[in-house]
Amino acid sequence: MGVKKGEISINKDSKIYVAGHRGLAGSSIVRELERKGYTRIIKLTRDKCDLRDPEAVYYLFETQKPEYVFMAAAYAGGIKRAIDFPVEIQVDNIRIQTNILECAKDFRAKKLIFLSSSCVYPVDAYQPYKEEYIGTGKTDENWSYALAKLAGTELCRAYHRQYGCNFMTVVPCNMYGINDNFDLEYSHVIPALIRKFHECETVEVWGGRKIIDGEKYYYTPAREFLFSDDFARAVVMLMETKDYEDLYNGVINIGAGDETEIATLVDITEDIVSPGKKVVWNREKPFGVNSKLMDSGRIRAMGWEPKVGLREGISRVYEWYKNSPYCQPV
Repeated sequence: MGVKKGEISINKDSKIYVAGHRGLAGSSIVRELERKGYTRIIKLTRDKCDLRDPEAVYYLFETQKPEYVFMAAAYAGGIKRAIDFPVEIQVDNIRIQTNILECAKDFRAKKLIFLSSSCVYPVDAYQPYKEEYIGTGKTDENWSYALAKLAGTELCRAYHRQYGCNFMTVVPCNMYGINDNFDLEYSHVIPALIRKFHECETVEVWGGRKIIDGEKYYYTPAREFLFSDDFARAVVMLMETKDYEDLYNGVINIGAGDETEIATLVDITEDIVSPGKKVVWNREKPFGVNSKLMDSGRIRAMGWEPKVGLREGISRVYEWYKNSPYCQPV
């Protein structure tokens, strides 16, 4: 008898490959799988399997034969990395995606979930962004990463259409959490702020605070921020109970449901990490589009909702950061 819709289709001893298991999203997925009792999680570092190398990925699938795949591996970073390394961001991500998807098809993986990004949405689309808006217009300054993620989404759809592969795409909003990247030059906004407030006497923030200065109007953009463990609960639930046909053309948003202005985020982080620091707003730097709110109604209708609020989440990350290799004596 087949599995009914909504039932868990994975056994606790099923072979599950988490590509990018040491990163922010991947490590959260591993923790959630382990919390739920899954015992055969495949975790390979780059020195064991360079996902950009088709022969290495083929050998991985040939020897490990994963039944379920989470594609959380990516060459990514903040907006500065997108500006500095557009070639690597496109080429490396497309290679990783193509290699894994081809092998997942060839070795008949039962399900695969590809992690996309909210940067794929057009800047001029109506908000909150619905899944059907993907691919309908120009994205923001992170175009190289968006292009690679759009290619991955379309390739998942193509494998489903041509070969019947159960390859799904999830679109998370801005994630933060344990095992984030705290590199001051190439991290995303929350880990960058945590480290700056911990280490620096003066904290530089890209963009401008919302003020009136003569005839000039400065603002800070707003973003959805989702704690990575909440995201992991959503994607593991999808892997357990949903298929391509349950989503919109194989795609589903996973967002927090509301936005926080960057100026407010700065205030919250300062309060948690080190109150009283001097903040300098660098208005000459890019700071992205004004808003990127997604419509996550479909995932909520499936019974998921985030549990960790922004202040609690940042507090948890800061406690982890203080014991991490990133943390420098102050």
